[in-house]
Amino acid sequence: MPHSMPPEEAVERYLAERKPEVSSSTLRNHRYALKRFLEWTDEAGVEDISKLNGFHIHDFKMYRRETSDVNEVTLRNNLSVIRVFTRWLESMEAIEGDIADKIQIPNPDEDARDEKIERETAHNILEYLTKYEYASLRHVLFALLWDTGFRLGTVRALDLEDYHSEEQYVEVKHRPDEDTPLKNKGEAEREVNLHDWVCEAIDDYIEINRPDVEDDYGRKPLITTQHGRPAGTNLRQNINALTRPCHYTNECPHDREIDECEAAGGYNQAQRCPSSVPPHTIRRSAITAWLNDGFAKELLSGRMNVRPSTLDKHYDARTESEKRELRREAFDMNEE
Repeated sequence: MPHSMPPEEAVERYLAERKPEVSSSTLRNHRYALKRFLEWTDEAGVEDISKLNGFHIHDFKMYRRETSDVNEVTLRNNLSVIRVFTRWLESMEAIEGDIADKIQIPNPDEDARDEKIERETAHNILEYLTKYEYASLRHVLFALLWDTGFRLGTVRALDLEDYHSEEQYVEVKHRPDEDTPLKNKGEAEREVNLHDWVCEAIDDYIEINRPDVEDDYGRKPLITTQHGRPAGTNLRQNINALTRPCHYTNECPHDREIDECEAAGGYNQAQRCPSSVPPHTIRRSAITAWLNDGFAKELLSGRMNVRPSTLDKHYDARTESEKRELRREAFDMNEE
């Protein structure tokens, strides 16, 4: 039977054993990656390393990708360390199974733009939210993600005073000392316009459903719970749960019995649905939708806070046919 042990103790033991075996830079990289891992175990409530399984590794991968929006090279390095650490846990009989060999390490050279949701799917989700969950936290969260293409951390960082209802825009601010840093720090600060339908949902959320609470720093989050500013994990679970087709259509495209499907249960299992997507996929899909509408990459770069070169590599999920049709429209190829 695996030995019960807090994750912090397991990491300390691992680093102590590796210290005389590897270079200082390697040890530093391992310590950094495992610090991020411990942050995730704390948020996810993993208190016993012997309970670690493959789904935990997947959740950590999503956590790193979405809360920090790390590039694929950093994510690959982080997961490589976690795989070595997991293999050590197996050798110490601290966990069961062969988890390490099953960890999928992303390849930075592969196209990272495959996963997306179609515009029609996003509209179906919004229709469901408007009808059944109008002006809820989840409605406002998805509406902002889809309209702005924001990173999840950016939406979480918004305060009530950052939203300007009459002028219909939000201010994005970098507040690293108050638990809401932005990935690109001060360079990510900007003002972003919102569509009418997004503002209507936000206005009604503020008037009807938003708890009038403050966070630990005396700030009033725009999107909040009764307990204050929600953790990124909480928001991510909301998106995972919302984007399951059974949730917004009451049908399953995977021929599963909804009442018996493990992914149809609580929030913690939602990511097991093959059609469920994380917030970063919403960002990628939103950017693709704006590109398909003919907006210039230079303008979107400022709105979404992403360099044009990065946008091309990681966020432009348009097919070649979609690009061709857009060029046809731009050059009036159908005109006589």
